[in-house]
Amino acid sequence: MSFVSVLDQLPVGKSALLRRFAGLIEPNDDAQLERMAQEARALTRQNFGRTMRMFAPLYLSNECINNCLYCGFSRDNPILRVTLTVDQVVAEGKHLAAQGFRQVLLVAGEHPKFVSENYLVECIEALRPFFSSIAVELGPMEIGEYKPLVAAGAEGLVVYQETYNRAVYAEMHTSGPKRDFNWRLECPERAYAAGFRRIGIGALFGLAPWRPEAMALAAHLEYLLKHCWQSHFTVSLPRLRPAAGGFVPPQSLGERELAQLICAFRICFPQVGIVLSTREPAPLRDALVSLGVTMISSGSHTEPGGYTGQGREALHRTVRGRILPPDEPLDLLATGQFEISDERSPTEVAEVLRRRGFDPVWKDWEQALVVK
Repeated sequence: MSFVSVLDQLPVGKSALLRRFAGLIEPNDDAQLERMAQEARALTRQNFGRTMRMFAPLYLSNECINNCLYCGFSRDNPILRVTLTVDQVVAEGKHLAAQGFRQVLLVAGEHPKFVSENYLVECIEALRPFFSSIAVELGPMEIGEYKPLVAAGAEGLVVYQETYNRAVYAEMHTSGPKRDFNWRLECPERAYAAGFRRIGIGALFGLAPWRPEAMALAAHLEYLLKHCWQSHFTVSLPRLRPAAGGFVPPQSLGERELAQLICAFRICFPQVGIVLSTREPAPLRDALVSLGVTMISSGSHTEPGGYTGQGREALHRTVRGRILPPDEPLDLLATGQFEISDERSPTEVAEVLRRRGFDPVWKDWEQALVVK
């Protein structure tokens, strides 16, 4: 059995934990939310202390064979594209390492012509001298395709289901292999079988009503904790941001509801990491970190070469797999996946965290500790 069958039975198959979670995300007043916040803060302190893991995304490529209505990398968007060479990836990585990062998330669109298994292995191996923790966020793969990435030094995998609503998922993904809902849904289980130490899941809030989305995400997390218990798990609650294509989200998740959702996940899953990215504005991030967040990005760029300008000379358009010259001048960067909101530097974010009583952690894992 996989989580596919669990999700399909979710309306009638809620556990005691999920029933509690459902109660926590119901509409409430300020006094109830404050009680949730106090409990969430106490549980976070108990399980994570005052630490806050710092990481940065490093985009390898914005090529993609999928058409996803909400994504800037969508195949039919007329954007500037590039896939960095391994040397250019290393240049980006050295820049992040110089800023203090020792945890990096490698991100790429799904396009096997440009982003192959061998290319990913080369990137991971080239970055290992600079980063103790390397995670990947890629198109779903087979177990056998993941194993070389783990062997090369990738210890984490991140995959968002985007939306757990099958009808909305079909509407949002109009072409490409990403249309296969079940294949994506089972990705964390394949990642676990391949040996990833850390697995991150999430939903992209703004595509479907947020409460049913959150319930499905909580159910997925509960399932994985029971069946893939040797891995560490994180959960992300990203809200849609503007991107190429001009997609307008059909739903919304307000700031108060986001805070309530973070508290609900912390209360029901006290030992699971919660990730907060630069999608959110700085004042909101500063307010939310004390509620249950344990991992935060900073100084992020969502375009390949965004940190050091790598790849500018190779910018192009991709039409039906063919590389064509760009219409724009070559002094631009490749197009990003979405707009970030918190543009503060890693140093600025770390200083704010310290003032709020947190200890920014740049490194908390070392591959050499693995028992062979």
